[in-house]
Amino acid sequence: MHILPRLRKLERKYRDSLVVVGVHSSKFPNEKETANIRNAVVRYGIEHPVVNDRDFTVWRSYAVRAWPTLMFIDPQGKVIGKHEGEFELEPFDELVGDMIREFDRLGQIDRKLLPFQLEADRQAARALAYPGKIEADPAGNRLVVADSNHDRLLVLGIDGRVIEAVGAGEPGFSDGSLHDATFNKPQGMAIDGDRIYVADAENHAIRIVDLAEKSVRTIAGTGEQSLYRHAGGDARQNPLNSPYDLALHDGVLYIAMAGFHQLWAMDLDSGRIAPYAGDGGEDIIDGPLAAARCAQPYGVKTDGRLVYFADSETSAIRTAGIGPGATVTTLVGTGLFDFGDSDGTGRKAVLQHCQGLALREERGTTSVYIADTYNHKIKRLTTPDLQVRTIAGSGKAGADDGAGTTASFDEPAGLAILGDQLYVVDTNNHRIRVIDLLSPSYRVRTLEVLP
Repeated sequence: MHILPRLRKLERKYRDSLVVVGVHSSKFPNEKETANIRNAVVRYGIEHPVVNDRDFTVWRSYAVRAWPTLMFIDPQGKVIGKHEGEFELEPFDELVGDMIREFDRLGQIDRKLLPFQLEADRQAARALAYPGKIEADPAGNRLVVADSNHDRLLVLGIDGRVIEAVGAGEPGFSDGSLHDATFNKPQGMAIDGDRIYVADAENHAIRIVDLAEKSVRTIAGTGEQSLYRHAGGDARQNPLNSPYDLALHDGVLYIAMAGFHQLWAMDLDSGRIAPYAGDGGEDIIDGPLAAARCAQPYGVKTDGRLVYFADSETSAIRTAGIGPGATVTTLVGTGLFDFGDSDGTGRKAVLQHCQGLALREERGTTSVYIADTYNHKIKRLTTPDLQVRTIAGSGKAGADDGAGTTASFDEPAGLAILGDQLYVVDTNNHRIRVIDLLSPSYRVRTLEVLP
């Protein structure tokens, strides 16, 4: 995902002489389904053909060892280069330009444009487009939805009516008024009165929406992705790496910094930002905050005592303490390649690429509601007994309402609780679903978003 924006720039610059073919060799079973790959192609704005290499046939034939790997193929079909890992745009731009000039000199470049019909062009207009996250504002009795592929936020009443649309609706990185400012695939949020803090994922920035002042401004990030882990500092001067979700407590903004495999924290008074938990290595290792390891945290919430986070690549739910001597502790999850779909206790329960969570105090315990994204389910983890059970979702992708486990979702990614209702961003269905937490069957309904 990190190299897609750079590839897109090369594709557009050299559109008459460079062809990019994506090969999707998936780790998770859910990613082997062609329909899910098609959704990902549209969601991430991919403009080149993608083959579903579900059995790793292409992977093996090119002796690939890592995600991502780029193979360079000349006009005669011969492999002339290979690169593993992410890359900086400028050297690659120079390399591709040199290759094109050399093969042009040899008369081997065919500049006829290939006829592609983009999957995005087949999509119907809709109120929401691949919404990523949702947040509740109990004081205002309202919801805020990251309408990610429309590059905006929607402030909704609990009846689904749009109170305010924030953002121009086009990808960009500009501050300004509520309607003129631009975002790029916004994701998680934290609400403090009329202020909404936003993880602007593909701008690699943290923005603040002030509904009272009707303004949007950037408080962290430069708009560029950092290719290297660093120690942080002045939040406006330091590039970030795919912030996906936020949680706010006592003047500190906790950030699920997926691209760095870390949790970060920003002191809102001082404007300083720094790693909070994880040393940057991708793994599932508990221990002191600085020595622990995480793997693409996508969701984060806090109850003021612990920071709970969904560690998506390890299909894990974990906590990071707050205060002196704090540690990272895993509640559910065991390894980078351990995933599945099983209820149970603690590490006997198994999830598949969970992406969001919500917290609720219930009868003296903390319930952690989990968007078990690739299993198309919503699960409940209770503490301290660490019991995990499915409350909604049949496990098959769909859009059916009804009693909890007979209803269906399609890659739910974000959760929020308002009153006795659990609101679910059902990403691939472009919908908001509502689960009644007081219903013995956890009944599911669809919330219609109204202009």
